[in-house]
Amino acid sequence: MRIGVIAVGRLKQGPERELAERYRERFDDLGRKLGFRGLDLHELPESRARDAATRISEEAAAIAALIPDRSVLVCLDERGQNIDSASLAAQIGRWRDEGVPAAVFVIGGADGLSPELRRRAKLGVAFGAATWPHQIVRVLLFEQIYRTATILAGHPYHRA
Repeated sequence: MRIGVIAVGRLKQGPERELAERYRERFDDLGRKLGFRGLDLHELPESRARDAATRISEEAAAIAALIPDRSVLVCLDERGQNIDSASLAAQIGRWRDEGVPAAVFVIGGADGLSPELRRRAKLGVAFGAATWPHQIVRVLLFEQIYRTATILAGHPYHRA
């Protein structure tokens, strides 16, 4: 199973990009042993439309074009569930074991995700009630994906 992340906006060089990349590399190393075929990242430019509705619509179309057939969609959304790491790992492990070819996590732009994408998602995830900068959300997501692999592998990184 492939894991993908589609993010609106690009991380510039700096500590956030370095930390996200570190978790991505750790996942790739461990994930192969667990039946995962990599962690793909697609960065999309933010829409430059004048109004929020048009920006959301344009970004949704760009995101949808990158979602592979038969993949499950997970939206990072402030209205999503506050799911704990073990539950997220269990869900991803179930999808892998069911033969789902890909799980795609989506981080929307500053205006959020379209209602259509949120409805299409098998899971909506929130990282708490606080509002986080997109750069931090990406680091948190990559860390949770790596943590998922460690939980599935029985690695001591996750000490719950």
